[in-house]
Amino acid sequence: MNDFKEKNYLMSSKYIVFITALSVALISCGRGVPEVNSTNCSGAGMQAVLPTFGNEAERQAFIDKCQSVAEK
Repeated sequence: MNDFKEKNYLMSSKYIVFITALSVALISCGRGVPEVNSTNCSGAGMQAVLPTFGNEAERQAFIDKCQSVAEK
């Protein structure tokens, strides 16, 4: 009976570690810098992209790149 409980505990521990690692990997995948393109530089695209930046300097750099692309 003790072997059964011990095996269940080990299985659940492995499952918890697996789920945690998978969650971290999936969350970190979407953390890239948004690409400067016509979709992201449009009104709705910019509203979606700007909150993803960590600080105002990064936001301003993205806006400047969008403006330079629009001028070309």
